[in-house]
Amino acid sequence: MAPSGSSNAFTPYFLFLLLTATTGPLLFGYHLAELNAPSEVITCAKDSITLASVKARLGWGTQASPLGALPQCIPMNATQFGLVSSFFTLGGLIGALAAGPLTAKNGRVRGMLYAALCATVGPVFEALAPNVGTMAAGRLIAGLGAGGAMVVVPIYIFDIAPPGRKGFFGSFTQVMVNVGILITQVLGYFLSRGQLWRIILAVGGVIALAQTAGLLLGGQESPKYLADQGKPSRAKVVLQKIRGANVDIAEEVAAWRQVDSTLLDEEETLLAHPDGAPNSSDQTDTSTPRVPTAGTARKTLSVFQVLRDPETRPAILAITMVMMCQQFTGINSIVMYGVSLLSSLLESNSALLNIFVSLLNVIVTISAAPLVEKLGRKTCLLMSISGMGTMSILLAVGIMRSIPALSAVAVVVFVSSFGFGLGPIPFILPSEFVASNAVGAVQSWALAVNWISTFIVAQFFPIINERMGKGQVYFIFAAMALVFGLFIAWYVPESKDKTDPDEVWGRKKNRREVD
Repeated sequence: MAPSGSSNAFTPYFLFLLLTATTGPLLFGYHLAELNAPSEVITCAKDSITLASVKARLGWGTQASPLGALPQCIPMNATQFGLVSSFFTLGGLIGALAAGPLTAKNGRVRGMLYAALCATVGPVFEALAPNVGTMAAGRLIAGLGAGGAMVVVPIYIFDIAPPGRKGFFGSFTQVMVNVGILITQVLGYFLSRGQLWRIILAVGGVIALAQTAGLLLGGQESPKYLADQGKPSRAKVVLQKIRGANVDIAEEVAAWRQVDSTLLDEEETLLAHPDGAPNSSDQTDTSTPRVPTAGTARKTLSVFQVLRDPETRPAILAITMVMMCQQFTGINSIVMYGVSLLSSLLESNSALLNIFVSLLNVIVTISAAPLVEKLGRKTCLLMSISGMGTMSILLAVGIMRSIPALSAVAVVVFVSSFGFGLGPIPFILPSEFVASNAVGAVQSWALAVNWISTFIVAQFFPIINERMGKGQVYFIFAAMALVFGLFIAWYVPESKDKTDPDEVWGRKKNRREVD
């Protein structure tokens, strides 16, 4: 048999599960950026984001509405547009807080399914919105789905990914976020005219519908979750299916704290002897301490219990600060407002720049994924933050002094730095910093903080940028990068090559989580 975690473990079924699951993060990225390119068309500031000469040649411009009574655009000022944008993050916050307990109770697949259903319904309201309120409601519902997906999917990937490659496949959460951003930027460039912006908003619902079908037809519950629920034999069958028939999974099964190979033998013995009295030949040495019986499910900690637990509190602080850093260093100022931010410098080329930046972000995140395992989580984070902080200063100077070349280069390197570390790594840390019975609750807190931070940036960036003068807000992002970088260097531990949270935090081994 092939060893556990070998390249042979990457079966087509595993890749199907990975793709189906990460469609949730793809939709998060899609909705996060869907208003970027068409923002000025949606708010009636322009008929199109393309050059006037191109519009005239192709006959573009103000057109009769193909959707009957729906208005071609919805008049909004900067505050109203910021509110519509930030309603997505409000929904994400609610979804993130609800997803942890829901997925702990009902499983990873059902959690992803609920999120996909919300992601299907929300775009219907968005695409058919006649006014600000309806569009905001659609963004809120879509946010519920995105918030839930960003909690559940990283946990699910960590559960099903082969040992030694969890960091690599964990990076696919951010890869697919970037793919979603890229899709919507491309659609935005071609459809940001007349009333075609409504198609951009509708496509998100079509993608979510495809994910829903994939989950219903081929979704498979995480074997780790099944083991935690006291179903080790079922978990072993599922894991073998994911890894492939010829892959040895004994070592991976043994790594499940409450479900090692002896537990599987014990369960089989209990099934063979329903009265609970095994034959003398089946009995093992009782002088050796053993973990609880196979039918015992691990007690899942709630979102409030993890706050009181002295072993999870340090992890919550570390993870939430990293999540805040991800947003307060300014990435969503580019993702959500980059086209309008740079339009005065680059005219219609600002939309093309955003497409290029989104494509580069996908390439960088995929290319850098192996470095997460080679260099370590903390090293990649600090390098990423340093690059973003430096580029924030250069971007501020480029915008303030109207230097298009400097601004363009700064944006490209800024986003590349994000994709290298601060993009993917925060979603990996919860599964490595805490035990599996606490990871859902901790992930909820982490994503709640992330969504609150995203809401603050989405709501107030346009206002602050307008009042301070274009570009100067990036000095604030640079200062944030310095503060968070110092905190991470001092407090956040390295989890590379660590087998469990006790080793990550330098604690003595204990067996409390299996009680």
